[in-house]
Amino acid sequence: MKRLIALVLALLVHLMTLSFAALGGWAIAAHVTSPLAWLLGGLSLAVAWVLRPRLRAMAGDAEVLERAAAPELHALADRVADRVRVPRPREVAVRDLATDTWYGRVGPLRRPVLVVGLPLWLALPARQRVTLLALAYARVPTREELVVGGAMETLDAWRDALMEAAPLRVREEAQTKITASSLGIADQPGTAYEVAGFFGRLLGRVLGGPVLLARYALARLAPASEAAARRRQRELALRAASPEELAELEELAAGHGYLAPIQAAALRGESVAAIREGALTRFLLTEDGVLTSAPDGELLGGAASGRIDEELRAHYARAIRGFGLIS
Repeated sequence: MKRLIALVLALLVHLMTLSFAALGGWAIAAHVTSPLAWLLGGLSLAVAWVLRPRLRAMAGDAEVLERAAAPELHALADRVADRVRVPRPREVAVRDLATDTWYGRVGPLRRPVLVVGLPLWLALPARQRVTLLALAYARVPTREELVVGGAMETLDAWRDALMEAAPLRVREEAQTKITASSLGIADQPGTAYEVAGFFGRLLGRVLGGPVLLARYALARLAPASEAAARRRQRELALRAASPEELAELEELAAGHGYLAPIQAAALRGESVAAIREGALTRFLLTEDGVLTSAPDGELLGGAASGRIDEELRAHYARAIRGFGLIS
């Protein structure tokens, strides 16, 4: 029930944004010759633009890999996507210093993309690489989650605009300098700027009350949707990984325990192959003894994982030079 109420409230928030756009368009179209209509219509359209839901874009430092340049990585991305039952990524990209791997839809065309963070990817054996991709695919939001999340962003924009606004520091400094240089002659209390600012902040407090109330209600209802989202994500990830593999990867990624050894190795000037070998050592230790090689996964074996490393070797060599910047 809470999920339904949260969805309805989020739809009302988006409807408010659409109403600003519709009102602005109608004001201009119905009164083309009126300057006041253009002023009010433009203001309404500007408000709608500020409150619009943001489309996620690919990170600026992400480098897209063509399928011909990384066929094994693309093939693995496709296999895991098929197992998790999500659309195959149309583009696969890498980021040198990002530790997370992300999958989602970007741009106006909403094309699915997969972005792999190289530091964690370099430190994982074949089986855990599959788990990493499975988790990334599982975390793609549903339409309901996008609607609720977008509504929270809109309400945050409303709150910042109405409640967080303050007088411009530059304007205050300029007024102080003018007053000082005029020997107090220009020190007139209640200038038009100050009066307008006062009424603007007062209006913001009046209009901000309902916004804060709506945000509070949605924030209280959102955890029900978030709990359902976590259950759904786990169910999707389990299609390609075991519970033990998920727990192991989440613990490793959360603690960043893999990062310090590869940072130290990079500072010592070790090669990519040596850093990779050292990172895999921790996965050779088991309760039954020491393995001779990291365990393979159903969707990715050690040989195929090695070929992916060959495809990414140049990217690894460039990335490790900046590993020391990761915190």
